[in-house]
Amino acid sequence: MQSTVSIKDLQIAYGDHTVIEKMSIDIAPQEFLVLLGPSGCGKSTLLNAIAGLQDITSGEIWISGKNVTWDEPKDRGIGMVFQSYALYPRMSVRKNLSFGLRVAGLPKAEVEARVARTAALLHLDKLLDRRPAELSGGQRQRVAIGRALVREVDVFLFDEPLSNLDAKLRNELRVEIKKLHQSLGNTMIYVTHDQVEALTLADRIAIMRDGVIQQLASPAEIYHRPANLFVAGFIGAPAMNFIEGKIGTINGEARFVSNGLSISLAGYNFQSTAPAAGPATLGFRPEHLVLDGAASGLPTIPGEVSVVEPMGSDAVIWFDWNNQSLSLRLMGDVSLQPGDAMAPGLDVTKASFFGADGSRL
Repeated sequence: MQSTVSIKDLQIAYGDHTVIEKMSIDIAPQEFLVLLGPSGCGKSTLLNAIAGLQDITSGEIWISGKNVTWDEPKDRGIGMVFQSYALYPRMSVRKNLSFGLRVAGLPKAEVEARVARTAALLHLDKLLDRRPAELSGGQRQRVAIGRALVREVDVFLFDEPLSNLDAKLRNELRVEIKKLHQSLGNTMIYVTHDQVEALTLADRIAIMRDGVIQQLASPAEIYHRPANLFVAGFIGAPAMNFIEGKIGTINGEARFVSNGLSISLAGYNFQSTAPAAGPATLGFRPEHLVLDGAASGLPTIPGEVSVVEPMGSDAVIWFDWNNQSLSLRLMGDVSLQPGDAMAPGLDVTKASFFGADGSRL
């Protein structure tokens, strides 16, 4: 596969503490890759290493076919947008956008043309003569993005650029970044801890934990076919439901059994062949339960409603099964109340099963 960015056996360690563990990954031209994971998983460290802001212990970093492992950041052909705006407060938007180009010695006409193109792309045309103090948070972040875009490079790096904005602005700028990628077609690598940003922006997501990529796949693959229990539990709000039990053969049929539940695995798509009998964990998303399981002919998980969370277009119902709290997502208004009995059905074809080591079966 042709790649714009290639990470080869990258390791980053501080003494005995390893932050990135022998990581290799190829990022295709025009791809939008999101690095997602909890705080301290190494995603920002990896991004900084690609940018040349972080020393590495071993391995190689290639950008646009060139080994840049030991190159200075300015020589790597990248543009970077940080979490903080880092704008020059005494400079106008125009001068903030053009500063790096002027320092690099580009002709004045070229600088003006690039600033004009970028300002139009980010809807900053009418703000070029304002200073950062006269801008809103969203406008400042657009200027910070523009400062990277004027470089006209192959690769753009984003380090949690929306985390300092309120929810409404995050939603608006997320859409703008998506449109920006579609119109520019550059390779973009984006760090976030926000799974909504990851799922909506990415072509592929790299889920990281303790410096190791747990799964690298499309948003749909990660959401519907998580590689292990960590990925399954990290992605989704509310989180995936888990029921511990075991897989065995009953009357010649593979089934999952747990505390009175006995669920046929006939419709489940195993990674390879059906596993041998043993401990297993059943995982299912709240929306993969059907309210009236018996009427739908699905295996049921009977319980009692504990909490109803109306969310406008849908609602999350929490119910107790075998002293365990599970969640069900329904569309629209619901009439259920705490204390009501219910028996939702599970669509096994959409469920996930994990073995004793936590990997997907």
